[in-house]
Amino acid sequence: MAEQQPGPDATALDEVVTFTSELIRIDTTNRGGGDCRERPAAEYVAERLADAGLQATLLERTPGRTNVVARIPGTDPTADALLVHGHLDVVPAEAADWTVHPFSGEVRDGVVWGRGAVDMKNMDAMVLSVVRSWARQGVRPRRDIVIAYTADEEASAEDGSAFLAERHAPLFEGCTEGISESGAFSFHPDPRTRLYPIAAGERGTAWLKLTAHGRAGHGSKINKDNAVTRLAAAVARIGAHEWPVRITKTVRAALVELAALYGIEADVDAPGFDVETLLKKLGPAAALVAPTLRNSSNPTMLDAGYKVNVIPGQAVAYVDGRMLPGGEDEFVETMDRLTGPDVEWEFHHREVPLEAPVDSPTFAKLRAAVERFDPEGHTVPFSMTGGTDAKQFSRLGITGYGFSPLKLPPDLDYGALFHGVDERVPVDALHFGVRVLDHYLRSA
Repeated sequence: MAEQQPGPDATALDEVVTFTSELIRIDTTNRGGGDCRERPAAEYVAERLADAGLQATLLERTPGRTNVVARIPGTDPTADALLVHGHLDVVPAEAADWTVHPFSGEVRDGVVWGRGAVDMKNMDAMVLSVVRSWARQGVRPRRDIVIAYTADEEASAEDGSAFLAERHAPLFEGCTEGISESGAFSFHPDPRTRLYPIAAGERGTAWLKLTAHGRAGHGSKINKDNAVTRLAAAVARIGAHEWPVRITKTVRAALVELAALYGIEADVDAPGFDVETLLKKLGPAAALVAPTLRNSSNPTMLDAGYKVNVIPGQAVAYVDGRMLPGGEDEFVETMDRLTGPDVEWEFHHREVPLEAPVDSPTFAKLRAAVERFDPEGHTVPFSMTGGTDAKQFSRLGITGYGFSPLKLPPDLDYGALFHGVDERVPVDALHFGVRVLDHYLRSA
C-alpha cells in the first residue's frame, strides 16, 4: 500500500501554476514535417524531475526532438507498472488573434493563458508538481510509475511515442495501463449537472492522400480527362457521405450511464434502437457521444495546377478520416467506392482505434478519485473523437485512459480551447487536478 499522506503540499499547488506558465513560455510549436524543437521543454522537466531525485533519460530520434522518461519505484515489486504520459509539443498559434500573446504564459485574474494551457502543458505541470510533492513528503506509490514526456504528438508521433515504443520498449517494462490527456475535465450540459467524462476509447486516425491523374493541356480546350474535375468529384462525394451509426462498447456505456443520470428509459441493445431520439432527449449532454457514433471523413487540403490557363496532369487532395473500433474495414471499402475508378487513395498516416474496459478496477479508481474531490459531479465514460499517444503505447500492450482532471467554471467552453484561440486554464482547476491526480496515483 502507498503511504497515506494528506495529499499534495502547499508548494505543489504553487508549483503547478509556475510550471504551467513556464512551460507555455517555451515555444514548442509543431508545424509538422519535423518543424519543431521540444528539447528546451524536455530539459526543463528533466531538471525538475532530478530535483525530486528521479533519474530522467533524454531520448531523441531526430536532434532537438527530445523525449523524457523516468521511473518511480513502487513499494510492491510484484505489481504491474503504470504509465503516466504527456506531450511537450503544441499546435501553432497566431499571436494577432489572441487577447494575450500565446507564449506569454501570463497569469491574469486567476487564469493561466497561452498555447498548451489545455493541450497539454497543464497536465505536464500537474505530474511534475505531484511527484515533487511526493519527494518532499517521502511518499512512494504501490506500483512503479513510469513518467514519459513525449515529442511530436501533434503530428505523426514518429519522433515521440512511436519512437519510444519501437526503440525503447524496455523503459516501459511492466506497464499494463496508462493515463494521459483529454479526460476527467468538468463538462456542464445544464445548470444542475456537472459531468466528468473519462476517456476509455479513441477513434483511429486515417489521414488520406487522394491522387487523380489526367491529360495535361491548354485551359481553353475541352478536356474530358481533367485531373482536377476527377479529384473534385471524389472530394465532393467524400464530403457529402453520411456514415452509418455504429455503437461501440465505450459509447454504449456512455449512453447507458447518461440515460440513467437523466432518468431516460433507453434499451440500447434493443432491435431498432433509435440513438438519434435518445440524443435529442439528452440535450447538450449528447455532445459527449455524438461525434463518436460514426466513422468520419473530412476533406481538408487541395493541391492542383500552377497556372490558370494550364490543365494539370495531376491533382492531389487530403482527407482527415477517423475510424471507430471495429470500423476499419467499412472505412476502407467506403473510400474505395467514393473515390471511384479515376482517383487513387492511400493512407498518408494511419493509427489504430482503441477501447479500454470501463468495468475495470482502474476505471473504478479513476472515477473514485474525481468524485472524492467533487462528490456532486458525475463521472461517465466516453470515447475521444481524435487520438493521443496512447495509440503508440498500445503496441506495448498498454491500455490507455484519458485522465487529466480539471474542475472548470460553467462558462468556460473547454472543448473549444483545444487548438483554439485564447487557450487558458483557471488556477483553481489546476489545484483540483493536482489533488485528484495525487490521490489516484497513490491508490493506483
